[in-house]
Amino acid sequence: MDKRRLYRVWMRMRHLKLWLLIALLGFWPISIGLSVFALRQNNLHMVKLRNAVYQTDKDNGDVEAALRDLRIYVYSHMNTNLETSNGIYPPIQLQYTYERLMTARNAGTSAAVSSNEDLYNQAQKYCEQAIPSGFSGSYRLSCIQAFVKERSLSPNTVETIPKNLYQFDFVSPRWSPDLAGWSLLCVFLIPIAVLSTGTVMFIIRRLSRR
Repeated sequence: MDKRRLYRVWMRMRHLKLWLLIALLGFWPISIGLSVFALRQNNLHMVKLRNAVYQTDKDNGDVEAALRDLRIYVYSHMNTNLETSNGIYPPIQLQYTYERLMTARNAGTSAAVSSNEDLYNQAQKYCEQAIPSGFSGSYRLSCIQAFVKERSLSPNTVETIPKNLYQFDFVSPRWSPDLAGWSLLCVFLIPIAVLSTGTVMFIIRRLSRR
């Protein structure tokens, strides 16, 4: 190995080494501050979008659009998981939307029961006319049952509403190509770059002396 060439490389790199290390070490605390700031901003914006979903749900607004905005943001930004301090899972629960649907369902059930009651009265009148009082009561009862069965609107025909259709959770990525992601990457890469530069310089210096 040509020691003179190595020595010339060492002399050239020696002048750059100090400035390079100063620049890298100077930017390292800046990258730490940027990563902390950006991670916090990601989380704060997620909270804003999550609260918008809650408010839209309460106001009976466009919940699908609010959920879509929240989902897109969470999927594309780190530190935006939706966990809340109360520990409810899934964290997004459209309580008001579900309650409105349940109210509508119960109203439909009540209407069905009311219709069945009217239908029973109609059946009783029909069967009283169709079957004279001299016949056995079992004939009239069978007539009423058949009449109601053919025309009834059973409450069971109203479909139940699965609760999990109105519960959501979106998981943020471990790393995202935004300010938070790039600055956090610099926090880890700068020490590696400093150590690598120092190691290379040390090896060249040692070889040039042999």
